[in-house]
Amino acid sequence: MTRTRNPWHVLLVLCLGQSVALMDTTIVNVAIPAIVEGTGATVNQVLWVLNGYVLTYAVLIVTGGRLGDLFGQKRAFMAGLGLFITASALCGLAADPVQLIAARLLQGVGGAVLTPQALAIVSHIFPPERRGAALGVWGAFVSAAAAIGPTVGGLLVSSLGWRWVFFVNLPIGLAAIALSAVVVPDLRGAGRRRLDVRGTVVLMAALAALVYALLEGARHSWGRLWGPVTAPALVVAGLVLLVVFFLVERSRQDRDPLVPFAVLRDREFTVMSLVVAALPSGLGAMLLLTSINLQFGRGLSAAATGLALAVAPLVSVLVSPFGGRLTDRFGGKYVLIVGFGLFAGGIGALALAARPDVAWTASVPGLALAGVGMGVVFSPPATIAMRGIPPALSGAASGLFNMTRLGGSLLGAAAVGAVLQSRLAASFAEVEGLPGDVGTAVRRSVAGAEGVDLAAVRDLGGPSWDTVFQHAVLDAVRWTYLLPVTIVVAGALGALAVRARAPDAVR
Repeated sequence: MTRTRNPWHVLLVLCLGQSVALMDTTIVNVAIPAIVEGTGATVNQVLWVLNGYVLTYAVLIVTGGRLGDLFGQKRAFMAGLGLFITASALCGLAADPVQLIAARLLQGVGGAVLTPQALAIVSHIFPPERRGAALGVWGAFVSAAAAIGPTVGGLLVSSLGWRWVFFVNLPIGLAAIALSAVVVPDLRGAGRRRLDVRGTVVLMAALAALVYALLEGARHSWGRLWGPVTAPALVVAGLVLLVVFFLVERSRQDRDPLVPFAVLRDREFTVMSLVVAALPSGLGAMLLLTSINLQFGRGLSAAATGLALAVAPLVSVLVSPFGGRLTDRFGGKYVLIVGFGLFAGGIGALALAARPDVAWTASVPGLALAGVGMGVVFSPPATIAMRGIPPALSGAASGLFNMTRLGGSLLGAAAVGAVLQSRLAASFAEVEGLPGDVGTAVRRSVAGAEGVDLAAVRDLGGPSWDTVFQHAVLDAVRWTYLLPVTIVVAGALGALAVRARAPDAVR
């Protein structure tokens, strides 16, 4: 255990560095209209400004974690952060959408190298009895970074222009690199080690196929993506490549594998890596549904909706440190189950409030309760997963752990999108008595290849249609909320497989 530096100072520097990558996931969304106006980007190009980052981030995050094991977490953290801010500068200087997308892909590479190192370093420098509190503080900081992204983005776009949502990363990132050089300890292990190139290439190909299919499948109705290639075929190809990857890794477990099977043999790590996927999956679905609920079902502006949605992450910021302390004191199993229960209860309350005869403000208590659950749930999975992992494998473990979190987010987004489109189509199909031209237009939109275009359908009629439209949206959203509730409850049930023991039992 490395104790030569104050671990809380190290944690603060890690949080500062990681905040730029996390803030970038929300800050760019606000700038999309200005980016379209400034670069002339098409709808498809705009989607890849958002999704290009996710694609390279997801494909490389396991490799990024392993690079920390091989070459040192401090070195990988600083290199990833340097690459990220370089790509941010290129994003801000982009002259057209193609350059912007290429720079966003490069940002994803930097984020994939940077992100896994924080969890690995925290696991090194904090003793088990204080690790939960440290991860709770880390959770509060990163939640705050994501929560303030839309607000900071709105201010920057309105005052300085869209390019500054990228340029803002430069001073923060440079400060974090300078502080890392002084504060973060060098945790490199002894001995010469090599990167598993063959395993890396196979895993990258597998994840690229799966992530691309999840990102593009819904937009193409899970049919043909390009030429003869379909989304289901790409999913099958990705799964086959994962099997090939397993065989490749099994043959080189004694020669610096990309994924050491010793990590997967740790029962609590494996269980938590699956359970943790429920949090981003449920959270992403909740935020999407609540945004549609408030904007299309209630008629709130985008700014008012953003402020309302901020309730959940802001509450989680206040609760996260206490969730970490509870994990240190009582062990993570029951803290995790209670947190998931509160999170599911908050989403259920949002579903009950999504009714035409209930004011939109009734959604605020549900958002607050979900935020409490999020804050409680953030610390236990990482604490439980990493407490039995040897320091030499912490980077690989962190990469895998972060990959399953991202996988949960992508699967949740794809699932909620499919269910919501189905419910919207059913809700609008049940509307009767529409004027002929309006009815025809609604049916055409509902039957469209890319699903229901809510903005187009909303603008079809007058005031009487507005009421019908809002009721149909609320009905669809209310039933779709059952999906994230189910996902979060499944996470709570999965937590039952964790051994009930206090962290100080593992020293």
